[in-house]
Amino acid sequence: MTTPSYIFLAGASRGVGREIAQCLTSQQYKVKALLRTDATRHELEAMGIAVVLGDAMNFEDVERAMLRDEPIDAVITTIGGLAKDSSRADYIGNKNLIDVAVKAKVKKFILVTSIGSGNSVVALSPQILEALQPVLIDKEKAEQHLIGSGLNYTIIRPGGLQSESATGNGVLTEDPRIAGMIHRADVAQLVCRCLNSDAANNKILSAVDANMLFGQPQFEKFNVD
Repeated sequence: MTTPSYIFLAGASRGVGREIAQCLTSQQYKVKALLRTDATRHELEAMGIAVVLGDAMNFEDVERAMLRDEPIDAVITTIGGLAKDSSRADYIGNKNLIDVAVKAKVKKFILVTSIGSGNSVVALSPQILEALQPVLIDKEKAEQHLIGSGLNYTIIRPGGLQSESATGNGVLTEDPRIAGMIHRADVAQLVCRCLNSDAANNKILSAVDANMLFGQPQFEKFNVD
């Protein structure tokens, strides 16, 4: 009898990561979540998620969490911090997850960053870029580390995030010039669709709500199915 495999999720305690946790469990995926503290443990366990305590900033914690008897099929990470934070997980935490995922031979790694990272720097105004620059630099370093890792990856860069219910209007595009807003629940739905999408393999995609774009740009939508 084979051991069931898991989706390993970092960032499930709040925000987009929590929405992804709900999306995955609603689709009957077996999910293992890495949590830094016990604060949301009971909520996630009530959803049927296996919780492992550890800090993504600590390589040994990530190894202990991921390199267990149960195989990990895919890793999804939404972890990061704010520009004002003295210590952020945007690069080091995600780098640790990527490096252990290589050891674990996972089939797919999905990294959620932000519009403004990498070549999508052209999508944001100088004022926003100045405010977010420290975070965006770290996010781009994480993206580049993933691209160079040899893993099968999808990088998703959401626009400005809102917490309302999903609109169903979330779209993906390879066009780095696109910016706009998107609800966290819609980002989660797009992430879940990319999980088993061959079309999304080794792609960098911006995520926005089709009805909440900045300006009226014409762009080609990415078909994830």
